[in-house]
Amino acid sequence: MKIALLGGSFNPPHLAHQLACLYLLEAEGFERVWMMPCYRHAFLKELVDFEQRVAMCALCARLFAGRVVVSEVERAACGEGANLTVDTFAYLAAHHPQHDFTLVIGSDILPEINAWKDFDRIREKYPILVLARPDCPIPEGGWQVSPALFPGISSTAIRARLDAGESVAGMLPRSVIAYIEKNRLYGVSSP
Repeated sequence: MKIALLGGSFNPPHLAHQLACLYLLEAEGFERVWMMPCYRHAFLKELVDFEQRVAMCALCARLFAGRVVVSEVERAACGEGANLTVDTFAYLAAHHPQHDFTLVIGSDILPEINAWKDFDRIREKYPILVLARPDCPIPEGGWQVSPALFPGISSTAIRARLDAGESVAGMLPRSVIAYIEKNRLYGVSSP
């Protein structure tokens, strides 16, 4: 099966993540998209609980009727340390050799890849698709880049708006907003 791996913090997952899933399924022809929330962030970013991020991803995936799967593989792959993409791919190769995986990253991630462990090895073994985002130029290097331009919605900006009590309408699915309000995440004090 041809599977797109859409990893990230998903802190929280937002509408650009949903649009990416739709694009990967309908324009790129993937049979499935696996949303893979990281369990422990490699760069030690502060995250809400893994289970809550998985639940919010499940709300985003719901409308795709099983074609988008929320995978907890990064919990299984990381052991006691932080999530490293190279370890996730080793785990996937060992446990799911029947699938053809493509790593999907946003163009905003490209400046960080030099800090990834063994990124060159990942790039040699697996296809990588870069989703273009505004204000995130793509450096030379022969990247496979989506012709579509994705919205510049960021989880960082969403968290700041929520913490300030500002509206995030149009940035998050309504079901995720309701979940955040019910669970009082990201500085939200009451539903």
